[in-house]
Amino acid sequence: MSRWPGLLLLVVLTVGCSSSGSATGSATNKASEQVTEGTTMGFTNPVYDGNFADPQVVAVGSEYYAFATNGPLGNVQTLRSTDLVSWDQVGDALPSLPAWTSAGKVWAPEVGVLGADRFAMYYTTSDTASGHQCIGVAIAASTKGPYVDKSSKPLICQADEGGSIDASPFRDSSGQWWLYWKNDGNAVGKDTWIYVSRLSPDGLKLVGETTRLIKQTLPWEGNLVEAPYVVERNGKFHLFYSANAYDKAEYAVGHALCATPAGPCQKSGDPILTTSDDAAGPGHNMVLVKDDRYWFVYHAWDPALVGADPPGRTMWLSELTWNGDVPVVQPPLADNPEKP
Repeated sequence: MSRWPGLLLLVVLTVGCSSSGSATGSATNKASEQVTEGTTMGFTNPVYDGNFADPQVVAVGSEYYAFATNGPLGNVQTLRSTDLVSWDQVGDALPSLPAWTSAGKVWAPEVGVLGADRFAMYYTTSDTASGHQCIGVAIAASTKGPYVDKSSKPLICQADEGGSIDASPFRDSSGQWWLYWKNDGNAVGKDTWIYVSRLSPDGLKLVGETTRLIKQTLPWEGNLVEAPYVVERNGKFHLFYSANAYDKAEYAVGHALCATPAGPCQKSGDPILTTSDDAAGPGHNMVLVKDDRYWFVYHAWDPALVGADPPGRTMWLSELTWNGDVPVVQPPLADNPEKP
C-alpha cells in the first residue's frame, strides 16, 4: 500500500530523537558502489556518512529526497539520490523559521505528499513561549522546498506533557491522512506516549479525536518511546518506533501491530533492530519499497564512538523482510552484496 499516491514509499518514519543534531561527522558520501562475487553490485553503509540524524526519504518519480535534523546543511538537511545509495547535498529545505521559534533545535522532519504541487513538512522545533520542543508544519510546491511555515504558533505543543516531537504523516488506503507523534515526557520525568490524530485534507490541522497508542512498558525501552512510523500491509497497520536513549548503544527499534491507524496496537516484544558490530544505536527509521523489496532507512553510529557525547549519527540502509505479520530487519552490514 503506497503511503503517498503514485509513490513507492510505504507510510510509517520517520523519526525523532531528542537531540539538537549537533553531532559531528564527515561531510562526504561514503556510499560508493563495489563489485562483489560475480557481477552483483553492492553498496557500503552508511549510505551517507555525514551528520544526518532522524532521516526520512521521499520518492518522487525517479528521484529520492532525504531530510534530516539540523546540521551542517541547515535547519532541515536535504540530500538527493537516484538509487538510495549515492547521495548529493541539496542544502536547507527550511531556510526560514516562523516567529514563534528560533534556529538550533529543528529535529526530525518528515514530508507528506498531499498533491502534485503540495508538500507538507512536519518538524520539531523549540517553542519560545512554552520553552518546550513542539511540532510545526511548513508547505512547499516541490519536494525539495523551500518549505514555508506561516503559522503564529505550533501545530502541536503539549506543554503539560513535556512538549511534542517526532511527527510522522501517514495516508491510509482509504485516502485519510493521519499524524503520529510523541509527547516529550522524558524531558520532564513523565511517561512518553505515541499519539495519533486524523489530519485535515490540507495537512494544516488535526481533526477528530486524539488517541494514545503505546508508551514505554518493556525493559529494553528504558524511559521512552519515540519516532513513530506506520506502514499499511495486507490490511494491517505496522507501527515502528524507537526506544531508550538515542546516544546510547541500547537505542533500538521496536514494532507493534495495530488493528486500525488509531489502534489498538500490540507490541511484538523484543526490538527488531539493535546495535551490531557495524552499527550502534540504530533508530528513527522509515520504510520504503523499491522494485518489490522493502528497505529500512535509519540512523546509526560507529560502535567505536560508544561514550561520545553525542555520537555522529549517519544514514544507513538495511533490507526488511516479512515472516507473516512479523517484520525482520536484516542485520546492519558495512558491506552489502546487492544494490537496492
